[in-house]
This record gives sequence, C-alpha cells and structure tokens, in this order.
Amino acid sequence: MPYKGKDVLGADEFVMDSYKIKEGKFSILEVMQGKDFEPLPGALLEPYADTIHEGDILSISLFHPTRHDLVSTLAALSQSVGFRVQEGKLIVPDLPPIEVSNLTLEEARVKIQNEYQNQIQDVQIFLSFQARIERKVELAGHVQVPTIAVDGRLRLFETLALAKVPSCANFFRSYLVRDQTMLPVDFYKLIKEGDMSQNVVMRGGDKIYIADAEDSTIMVLGEVGKECSLNIPNGFMTLRKALAEAGGIPYTGDKSYIQVIRGNVLHPKIYTLNWKHVIHLSNDSMLLIPGDIVYVAAKPLTEWNRFVTQVLPTLIGFDLISKGVKSIGVNLPD
Repeated sequence: MPYKGKDVLGADEFVMDSYKIKEGKFSILEVMQGKDFEPLPGALLEPYADTIHEGDILSISLFHPTRHDLVSTLAALSQSVGFRVQEGKLIVPDLPPIEVSNLTLEEARVKIQNEYQNQIQDVQIFLSFQARIERKVELAGHVQVPTIAVDGRLRLFETLALAKVPSCANFFRSYLVRDQTMLPVDFYKLIKEGDMSQNVVMRGGDKIYIADAEDSTIMVLGEVGKECSLNIPNGFMTLRKALAEAGGIPYTGDKSYIQVIRGNVLHPKIYTLNWKHVIHLSNDSMLLIPGDIVYVAAKPLTEWNRFVTQVLPTLIGFDLISKGVKSIGVNLPD
C-alpha cells in the first residue's frame, strides 16, 4: 500500500525541486544532501604563466657562426640527458649555475642568452621543455590516457578530449580534485550543454575521475510493466521516461498513487503524484535524481483479488480436510 502519512509531499514540492535540479549538478547535490555548494570562482578560468619547476628537464639549443664546439656540445647534451632543474638552477657549459625556478621559458631563455653574451657575442639561445616532472594532470576511471601535461592554457574540455573520454561516461559522478579539494565543476554542463563557464584552466597535480554510467541509478517498483533499475549518467531523468522504460502502468496500478521516494532511508522525502501530473506537466518539471525510487501502488481491488487468490486455496484445502475427517466420525472444534 502507498504511504499516506502527514509528511507526504505533493506535486507542487516535486515541481519546485525539479526546477532546482535542472540548474545543474550542484543544485542536484543540494537536493540530495541538503547542503549548499559554493559557485565556481571565476579566477579558475583565467590562464596563467607556465613556469619552470623543480625536476623539469629542458632542451637548450645554441646558434653561433664560429663556436661550433659549443653548439655541438649543447646539442649532444640536450639529445642525451637534457638539462634538469635542480635546486631551482640549471648547470650549463661555460656558465655559472643559473636560477630559473618559476621563470617562463622566455624569461629563462633571455637570462641564459645574456649570460653567454657576457662572454661571446652574437649568441642565440633556444629553449624548450623536454619533460615535465610535476606539471601533469592525472586521470582515472573511464579514460584511455592517464596523464596529460599542462601549459598554463590547457583547459578541462581539451583535457577530456585528449584523454579520449567516451560520450557515454557518467558526467554527473565525475569530478575534479585540486589540492585535495573537489572543485565545483559541472562536467555535464560543460560536455553536453557546451557551458564554457565550467571550462577551468588545468594545473599540475590536478586529478580527474570519470565515472561509469552504472554509478548513478534509480529504481522503478510496484505496479509497472517491468520492475527495473535505470542508469542516469546525466544526473537526472524525467519521470515520464522512467515510467516508459519500466513498461508503463498496467490496469492493476493505481495511477492516483505514483510515489517518488528520495533521500536516506531514515528521513526520506516522499512525493505523491497523480497520472494527470505525469501527462500534463512539462518534462523539466518532473525530474528524478540518482537514488530515487519510483513506486506505483496497486488498486485496492487488485490487492483484494491477490489476497483472495493467495488465501482461497488454503481455505478450500482446509474445508476438504474437515469434511473428510467428519465423514469417518471425528468432530473438529469450530
């Protein structure tokens, strides 16, 4: 039987929550968890200067019209081992240790070139990254490429494309962690709706997890064509679609008691809806979220028929036994 307590919510509350759900992932989490989330700071969308860090390996090329010995030496070192930043400095032939930590490539190139020009005129220096030790994004879950280097301009959308994230991934359960804190990024809005306000600039050390479609589900139970569990990788599904996926409501179902059970087991929200709401209200006003249970009650007559069907064979059997015992002269108490 459907739950009919005083705390049952109606269609108005369900519609209000649905419009909040439509606002995106963190509005859904507010409905699910009952707590507020801070909006995405605009500063996370700003590119930053890509600088040299401890452990990076650089390639240095030198051009000079006569110093072929120095040109070949730098070329050989760059091709074999490169120039590793140690304690924030580079050790370059014929020069004292040069501080390059937190400089851009161009700033470091100018600094090295000026040091050489103090000794040799007409020197041209070319500098590039050979390997980035710490400036990488790590990805896990439903991806094919586990690490991607950053450059101060690489954004989340491009990162997901380079990682070959499939379009069927669960973007609702996917997340981005920076400095051990989850950033309020809505992957669904970015990938499915093209909302570039979610396209943050990536930084070294960022961690991305891409979830599978099966990580978010709802249940449809009771008087439906087929009780089932449905995947909702986008974070929401319309009630109309959920009922259709479950085969609709047969004649045995009570269309005046379509209930949606939401939240934890001890203190759930229970909405009671009518079939008229399902067919007349817009899809966006009737939304389900991960963990929801849709329950369609049976008609009272259906419940009675089932009761009779289950109990009647027992009563008939008892009556036959009673008549058989009396036929041999044994009386049973009433």
